[in-house]
Amino acid sequence: MIHVLFDEAAISQRIEALAAEIRDAEPRELLVIAILRGSFIFAADLVRALHRVGMAPSVEFMQLASYHSGMASSGQVTIIKDIDNQVTDRDVLLIDDILESGRTLAFAKDLLSARGARRVMAAVLIEKPVPRAVQFTADFVGFQAPDKFLVGYGMDVAHKFRELPFVGMVEPRN
Repeated sequence: MIHVLFDEAAISQRIEALAAEIRDAEPRELLVIAILRGSFIFAADLVRALHRVGMAPSVEFMQLASYHSGMASSGQVTIIKDIDNQVTDRDVLLIDDILESGRTLAFAKDLLSARGARRVMAAVLIEKPVPRAVQFTADFVGFQAPDKFLVGYGMDVAHKFRELPFVGMVEPRN
């Protein structure tokens, strides 16, 4: 069973506010990099919201993996698909679905910084208040959520439930 934590209206409203926060950070030559796969719906909605607040970022995709096919992180981040654009002297906004251990975003931020990005920021839809495996703080956070397994709005369990228009918590069956 899936319990709805954040419905469509709440997500939409929060994304509009996030876009304004990002605009107010005054990024220059902004390159948005969506971390696939879980962020694809959030990234699409956030990029459109950035347009509505007067921004025109370039958009790229990077696929990193630490979960593979299970519900627990393997602890090692691997690059499945890298970006094509140069990041030298650009501001970069990483977009990810969820911040838990911090490994994926810290890996991406370090990689892009080493490639010469002027500034690397991160926007996450969900942040869980759990101890991080690595030191990482997101610049823009949609929602705080309990330390439960979440699905919907792009997030999955074994490639299921990504299509749900809300963020839900998987509840064990009794």
